[in-house]
Amino acid sequence: MYNNVLISGGGLAMINFLKQQARDLFPGYFALVMATGALSIGSFLLGMEFISTILLYINTVAYLTLWLLTIIRLVGYFPDVIEDLTSHTLGPGFFTLVAGTSVFGSQLIIVGENYILPVYLWILAIILWVVIMYTFFTAVTVRRDKPTIAEGINGAWLIAAVATQSVSILGTLLSPHVESGHEIILFFTLCMYFLGCMLYLNIITLIFYRFTFVNFKFAALTPPYWINMGAVAITTLAGSTLILHSDYWSLLDEITPFLKGFTLFFWITGTWWIPLLFILMIWRHIYNHYPFKYDPQFWGMVFPLSMYTTSTFQLSAALGVPFLLVIPQFMVFVALAAWIIGFGGLIYHIYLAFKS
Repeated sequence: MYNNVLISGGGLAMINFLKQQARDLFPGYFALVMATGALSIGSFLLGMEFISTILLYINTVAYLTLWLLTIIRLVGYFPDVIEDLTSHTLGPGFFTLVAGTSVFGSQLIIVGENYILPVYLWILAIILWVVIMYTFFTAVTVRRDKPTIAEGINGAWLIAAVATQSVSILGTLLSPHVESGHEIILFFTLCMYFLGCMLYLNIITLIFYRFTFVNFKFAALTPPYWINMGAVAITTLAGSTLILHSDYWSLLDEITPFLKGFTLFFWITGTWWIPLLFILMIWRHIYNHYPFKYDPQFWGMVFPLSMYTTSTFQLSAALGVPFLLVIPQFMVFVALAAWIIGFGGLIYHIYLAFKS
């Protein structure tokens, strides 16, 4: 009987813990899945199969756990979800649900060689994309009292472009493995690619304006600003994936020269961002002594580093320029180090939360 009381008490404590974590769940936490999936794919392409497989297992647990917390939050704290989704600052984080679902699906295809479950994940990602995209942009458009650019926009807004490109990539990867409709799927993924490009170019203009013409305090330089680079990295991957699948559709083959130039344009844009972002990190943490500690937004930095590794590898194959491979062979260790730091911080954060 005493054991039963202990078990029931422990179960109640776990339920309360899950409820608390769900209530306070950061909307952009699926960036953890995005970062882990991108690093897993990149390490697999570079021949680091053991690491990529371990990351696949970890990502499966992370994806299911985050969905459990999300469902609890939707059921128990729905008004909070709507308030966050329609917020200028928190709303963009919900696009990580789309990107995380799509990246996990791509990881299952490339690393896990599973072609069935990713189909359902792709459908789910498309549904989430429609709901989140039009709910968020409608809400921030019709709101009467709007924040200033300095208060309202941040790097997380670019996850809208990331989510769009992630849907394009997963669909393109699935196209050879469906019985019919290759051309329809590739037409859709091509359109999503160009739509993602449009979203990036529109949003990055506002962010660059904030960087250069609005007073920018070091405390505001949060990790999601790395999405400035991550969004063009995944755009590079989406374009490279389309190029590598051009044999499956004649129109795609015809516009391949344009896709190569446009994709290279986005890759060099992402490459340009990397030194600047590192310099700004030094300015924030070393020059201004801003404390470096774990935050859910940290995955917004790990994902771009991982995605840049993967996209550069695929760009090398798409353009036929093997000398570019030296970059992912180096960057994969930078991304892996960042992931290990982030994952260690996550475990410690969970330990402290459960202990309290």
